[in-house]
Amino acid sequence: MSRENEDILEEEENDGLIELVDEDGKVINFTLAGITEYKGEKYAMLLPAEPNDDVAEDEVAIFRYIEKDGVLEAIEDDALLEEVFEFWQNEEESEEAN
Repeated sequence: MSRENEDILEEEENDGLIELVDEDGKVINFTLAGITEYKGEKYAMLLPAEPNDDVAEDEVAIFRYIEKDGVLEAIEDDALLEEVFEFWQNEEESEEAN
């Protein structure tokens, strides 16, 4: 999935949806679950806004967030995706405990 050069946070605040386009040109709407910083880089955690065949309802899509350009970048490294997801989950659990 790719993302145009628009600020993700700005778009999410405007209408609550973030539109991404998959390899087949299909638009998939997401909501922003959060942004986390891991090892000096920011990552956007996205949840599907509506049912679709590409992303499960409870699946989190993770993209590297290039803040200066407002761009989401796909991550190909499965190990990194798992690390970032676990880090984010731990952050969420810590916030809920406080």
